[in-house]
Amino acid sequence: MGIISTIIQAIIQGITEFLPVSSSGHLSLYQHFTGESGEGGLLLSVFLHLGTLLAVFIAFRDTIWALIKEFGRLCKDVVSGKFKWSEMNGERRLIFMLIFSTAMLIPFFVFKDFFTGISEDSSILAEGFCFLYTSVILFLADRFANGKKIPKDITVKDAVVVGAFQGVALLPGVSRSGSTISSGLLRGFSRDTAVRYAFILGIPAILGGCLTEAVDAAKGDVQFYPVEFVIGFFVAMVVGLLSIKMVSWLLKSDKFKIFSIYTFILGVLVIGVSIYEIVTGNIVSVNIR
Repeated sequence: MGIISTIIQAIIQGITEFLPVSSSGHLSLYQHFTGESGEGGLLLSVFLHLGTLLAVFIAFRDTIWALIKEFGRLCKDVVSGKFKWSEMNGERRLIFMLIFSTAMLIPFFVFKDFFTGISEDSSILAEGFCFLYTSVILFLADRFANGKKIPKDITVKDAVVVGAFQGVALLPGVSRSGSTISSGLLRGFSRDTAVRYAFILGIPAILGGCLTEAVDAAKGDVQFYPVEFVIGFFVAMVVGLLSIKMVSWLLKSDKFKIFSIYTFILGVLVIGVSIYEIVTGNIVSVNIR
């Protein structure tokens, strides 16, 4: 594992974790074309995800701190019997909606091995079709969504729908941020609410992904590369912060459709390359040193 390859993967992770183009799909393509995978690559992925997770905490530190304080008050009200569903403020309601959305991931983890198998197999055909799916939901969100819901207006049904879309994003090539932002917009969220909800909702999903990847890596003959892992962590964090700001700006400036165009073109190209590999029996590869 080289430093250049680590930096490239960290940049890919930092950009694609938050831009609605699928980080898992892009990393899967990178590893497919370079042949870099295995436990070392899996452990690197853990550090890259942790870097992007820190980016979320930094970018939304005010909102996250407000939710933490409100959670403390919520626990106190529940214990004292003062809790009332009908009298929740925006932060308290947001806490419950995030819990409902996150709970929707549970049924999807039953198929974890299926999702992992698609990501780690020798074909990238499934990734190509998943990129096309991402393109469609981004197009629909950009074309038809113009809501005004803020956190206090989010309903349980909204949370369940967004959570279900996040579950589908376990497939490589389906963007988690794209799925959650798009589904939020289609449910009537304001653009700022959709972005904040999607990225904060990603915290438990990213943590869960890190834990499962760490466990899988620990089952094999793990090789630890401290310099590469630390560099990857910080590069992913910095690039992730920039990506979060870019998504917010593009969404507010009505330029979100460019991601739909990008993932459509990418999906078509990936499907084309995959068919070529299947027909010829030759794997397209790139050497990076």
